[in-house]
Amino acid sequence: MKEAAARIKINKLLESVGWRFFADAGGPATIQLEPKVTLKTQDLDQLGENFEKIGKGFIDFLLLNEKGFPFIVLEAKAEDKSPLVGKEQARKYAKSQNCRFVILSNGNLHYFWDLERGNPYVITAFPTPVSVTGYQKTVPDPKRLIAEPVGDDYVVLSQRPGYASEAAWKNETERPGFIETNSLRFLRPYQKNAITAVQQAVAKGSDRFLLEMATGTGKTLTSAAIIRLFLRTGNARRVLFLVDRLELEDQAEKAFKKVLANDYKTVIYKENRDSWRHAEIVVTTVQSLLFNNKYQQLFSPTDFDLVISDEAHRSIGGNARAVFDYFIGYKLGLTATPFDYLKKFDKDKPTTKDPREFERRLMLDTYRTFGCDDGQPTFRYSLLDGVKDGFLINPTVVDARSDVTTQLLSDEGFVVEFKDDNGDDQKESFKQREFEKRFFSPATNQLFCKIFLENALRDPVSGEIGKSIVFAVSQKHAGKLAQILNEMADIIFPGKYQSDFAVQVTSQVDGAQQYTTNFTNNNLLGSANFIPTYKTSKARVCVTVGMMTTGYDCPDLLNLGLFRPIFSPTDFIQIKGRGTRKHDFREQLFDESIKEGISKPKKSSFKLFDFFANCEYFEKEFKYDEVRKLPKPKSDSDQAGGGGGGSIGDYDHLGADILASIKEEAVGVDGMKIDRMFYEKFEDTVRENEFIATSIEAGQWDRVIDYVNKEVFDKPSEFYTLEKLRKAAAVDRRLTLREILEKIFGLIPRFKSKDELLEEEFSKFVADRKPQEAKIIPALKQFFKAYATDSQVRAIIDDPRRLTALYTTSSFTIADLKAVPPEYRKIIPEYIKDYVSLNQFAA
Repeated sequence: MKEAAARIKINKLLESVGWRFFADAGGPATIQLEPKVTLKTQDLDQLGENFEKIGKGFIDFLLLNEKGFPFIVLEAKAEDKSPLVGKEQARKYAKSQNCRFVILSNGNLHYFWDLERGNPYVITAFPTPVSVTGYQKTVPDPKRLIAEPVGDDYVVLSQRPGYASEAAWKNETERPGFIETNSLRFLRPYQKNAITAVQQAVAKGSDRFLLEMATGTGKTLTSAAIIRLFLRTGNARRVLFLVDRLELEDQAEKAFKKVLANDYKTVIYKENRDSWRHAEIVVTTVQSLLFNNKYQQLFSPTDFDLVISDEAHRSIGGNARAVFDYFIGYKLGLTATPFDYLKKFDKDKPTTKDPREFERRLMLDTYRTFGCDDGQPTFRYSLLDGVKDGFLINPTVVDARSDVTTQLLSDEGFVVEFKDDNGDDQKESFKQREFEKRFFSPATNQLFCKIFLENALRDPVSGEIGKSIVFAVSQKHAGKLAQILNEMADIIFPGKYQSDFAVQVTSQVDGAQQYTTNFTNNNLLGSANFIPTYKTSKARVCVTVGMMTTGYDCPDLLNLGLFRPIFSPTDFIQIKGRGTRKHDFREQLFDESIKEGISKPKKSSFKLFDFFANCEYFEKEFKYDEVRKLPKPKSDSDQAGGGGGGSIGDYDHLGADILASIKEEAVGVDGMKIDRMFYEKFEDTVRENEFIATSIEAGQWDRVIDYVNKEVFDKPSEFYTLEKLRKAAAVDRRLTLREILEKIFGLIPRFKSKDELLEEEFSKFVADRKPQEAKIIPALKQFFKAYATDSQVRAIIDDPRRLTALYTTSSFTIADLKAVPPEYRKIIPEYIKDYVSLNQFAA
């Protein structure tokens, strides 16, 4: 029966992606059980449950193309056999039928094998007929790619054009869609070396590459050259470029269009558009593909020949790695975070208390995903290399600590003494992590802003505060800091600003994404505030939390403010990297007479204001240029006000409670009628809301979720809540608000059940771990599902002393556990904890 079970699964998988056993309105049959034998409906009963009544025994599938010619050989094996045992048999059969492609499957584990590209590749879904047809058009030629000459002008970015007059500049900058850049004209030597390293890796038979290049070294331009290399040499038909944030989609698309538009089409993928099929370069966020497993629903494994991950340490963290494993072909990762940054962490003695633990896992995953298990990337170009070669600059660190922050940073923390309700003396200590979360200090925030403005680098042309980014703890904290900075700017520069000196740039602010672009283009809230012929942003400071940490290009930044503690090495190096680019401020000036009088027109450094000893924490051996101590608060009252900032701790109700009444009523699978009507009314409400509809059309999910929570939920008229909607949807798990909205707007056909999600998560695990023995997969699946969904089983497995309790459990017994190989009893729980969100399986 194991063969029959495998056969049934394979049948369903084939039909689900468009292969046909029978001729129908969609076209002729595209599946044969042996050459020149197609099925008719009445044949099924005569063949036996596993086709065992056929004289030739266990029959392979032969998949046909649209013209009816042999296309793909599918070698099927029983569930307890590895698909690879049929490899040579399938190769022989494929060659006899003149087929280039082979699929090896046992119903649970599948391999796609392009006989012209090398080895079988694990896939989690069968490819569609259309996708493989397109994939077939690309005939790889590694020798051509290796031999392709790459010169300085392989890709060319134009410098920002000059303008004859101020009027000409204004006309250009006011043109819709205007984007200004101070980009390189030719490839730099190290960028050509990176491309050469990829060519050499291909020559060694590798199909995965990792480029570790410091922020500001032009990873996107290097990517453009590599994309041209693969497309031009015929080793790729279509390229997928993944980013980790929406604002980086536009940035990447514009960069590729600048250098590749004459030869190749670039588009941003959106769920409700199909234009990506007509483009050679597709840009999107990994989150948009991963959510609800859309990469499996809307794409086929053979749709892309080269997949590139920008900021790979972020965009393939966790189970997002499954996106990479899904697509067949070459994989390129880009990262600015050096592996050596985590070298002092003892991986043999992990501890969740060490803030570098997650970073270590993430980086190990990144290097493993791109075939660099030894920690050596395909190519490395560090910040120190860039500084040494004269392409990048190091910061001037301003290590500034107040009395309050010094105490927060100490081992004891900031100790607050108070009397409890009984009048007894109590103490509570606060650490740096709690600043602006549980520990609020208006006086400290005021002090941060004052020191920042007094010591910030000034613009060498206009003399105003240099363009700056300040990083806050939270969106609420960002709002506070922007208000303080604007108030102080009014005093320092009277009449120059009207609360537009500092701008909050966070996801809660409408237009925040455009603000980041405008800040780069020097027209955020206006321009040329001090000198009419000098193009620089009127807004001088963007206060953000995380929107401008990775991939954000603004070369004329002069100051960065760390107004928060940072515990992620990745975040720290990314934030610091925002200021490392060089710049000549004369490029923004349109008065030649003024240009001649500027003594230091080129950016030679930038200031990094560190109020929480972040630099000391991450770079103890780095020699800083400048260290300033903050003055202490002027009075005891100021200090008291700065240190307290509200109640002590969070309130927990510990008093008694009694049961007033109880009533039981069983509700069926369809829910109550009032619930169904309630859900339908909510559908009408959100569909009729223009803001929600247009934001979903644009893929701006953060804005949509925030808007619904604020403007739709908990209103007196209907009192919509997420819990009520979940109940009305009658699904056996906890739905997210995004899923509900996607269903309403037709982006997903239905809500997936708990078991469907479990099957998808397990397929990712199999693709990642690739169990060598196929016969253990059913046991692994049962263990995986039980651990993910049953909290009792999970608690028992996590405590080996309680394993005997499995003798009394029904969902997963001790016999089930014994069927799982010992190593997987540890691997599966670790995988689920790291990569699977257990909330999605809650009822």
